[in-house]
Amino acid sequence: MHKKVLSLWPEIKWIGDETLRGQVTDAWVYALENSVLSPADLETIPFSLLIKDCDISFMNHKRTCVQLSVDIANTMQTNFGDALSINMDILIAGAILIDVGKLLEYEMDGDTLTTSDAGKLVRHPFSGVGIAARFGLPGEVQHIIATHSKEGDLGKRTVESIIVHHADFVTFEPFKE
Repeated sequence: MHKKVLSLWPEIKWIGDETLRGQVTDAWVYALENSVLSPADLETIPFSLLIKDCDISFMNHKRTCVQLSVDIANTMQTNFGDALSINMDILIAGAILIDVGKLLEYEMDGDTLTTSDAGKLVRHPFSGVGIAARFGLPGEVQHIIATHSKEGDLGKRTVESIIVHHADFVTFEPFKE
């Protein structure tokens, strides 16, 4: 399954810290092994069950979010220099993991992918933090997972979390009805 995750997520190789790279991989392996979905399913299922007739796949959305996060961070570092510190490994790991908890939210109702009762009670930012903690991911990465969606609106976000939050929403909002 490790090879499948690395094939699914070539962006994991962008993480410079080998330990962090392994933790991110292990978190995705765990989520897939405990999901009704296969790695291949992630290339075809819609990125959100909240958008009717969504043609953008889960992985297309996820990769775009990670790539935008890196592009935004690089532009900010180029333009702001030493005035702003961005930990790229933390940013990339967090961006890759923000929706890992969604894999535990889903269930199949016949041929239809739906949100399970458990997924309705414990949304993916919470289950994602649980997965990240299980594999010893740093608190900074868990913070990005926890604050990437509306659940994080009341808290203070780190610069990495702000970037990932906006990259996620800019790849979600245009598709809402």
